[in-house]
Amino acid sequence: MARQVLEALGKHGVTGDVVRVVDHDVKPGVEVDMGEGDAWPAIREQMMAADILIVSTPTWVGHMSSVAQRVLERLDGELSETDDSGRPLITGKVAVTAVVGNEDGAHKITADLMQGLNDMGFTIPAQGGTYWNDEAMGSRDYKDLDETPEAVASTTATLAENAACLARALRASPYPSS
Repeated sequence: MARQVLEALGKHGVTGDVVRVVDHDVKPGVEVDMGEGDAWPAIREQMMAADILIVSTPTWVGHMSSVAQRVLERLDGELSETDDSGRPLITGKVAVTAVVGNEDGAHKITADLMQGLNDMGFTIPAQGGTYWNDEAMGSRDYKDLDETPEAVASTTATLAENAACLARALRASPYPSS
């Protein structure tokens, strides 16, 4: 689903990469660098170069994955990384969410992610979350669908259009210094 969001953003001139945090040794903690062997600083560098962050997670037991939770924890370190006016360096960056699963929880996960991302300094666009849930207790995965359901495709397209518009607006007119 993250790749679909990135593809939809591409229709608005946005380019980027998918980074599967699960494939990296991201140490636990709330600092931007947790020391030797921590893969987060390299991931953070990519994030800092971007205008839009997509946080995508599966639904596990009705909650975001532990990896998504770790991303939020590591983003907490951004609160102490500030510019000359005391704002977090990520202020003015846009964040969106994408959630998949074969159980309930997408709205709660989206709410938790958006609140955390907002607290860190990201700006959330209108309709900035997309999701797919299959039948409760089912075994079908999103990646195994023959085609994307229209409701998901439409929501993803709206998310991308709104995120790209907001990112352009924030780049042209950044938040004022406090």
